[in-house]
Amino acid sequence: MDDATATIAPAPQHLQALRRANEVRLARAELKRRVAEGRVTAGEVILACPWEAESMTIAELLLSQNRWGATRCSRFLTNSGLTETKTVGSMTDRQRCALADDLK
Repeated sequence: MDDATATIAPAPQHLQALRRANEVRLARAELKRRVAEGRVTAGEVILACPWEAESMTIAELLLSQNRWGATRCSRFLTNSGLTETKTVGSMTDRQRCALADDLK
């Protein structure tokens, strides 16, 4: 009998999606923590665009910095010509370089 070699059925799609969402949430929380502690700058994150930041909004990343509130973030992005809802992953290379340079 081959009952001992039976395979386990894959998890249902909704459980796989929940697992993936949790991985992203935890990775983003760690990234935000590192930015807040100054171990990595927002400019470095924008230039490197790690997988956990690809679908993160620029505003969410900027707000994770110390001393950055909603007003400062909004003014900064308005001056940069970007919207608060634009994601880090959707930025062009030129936008990334300009924004990272403005953050210095």
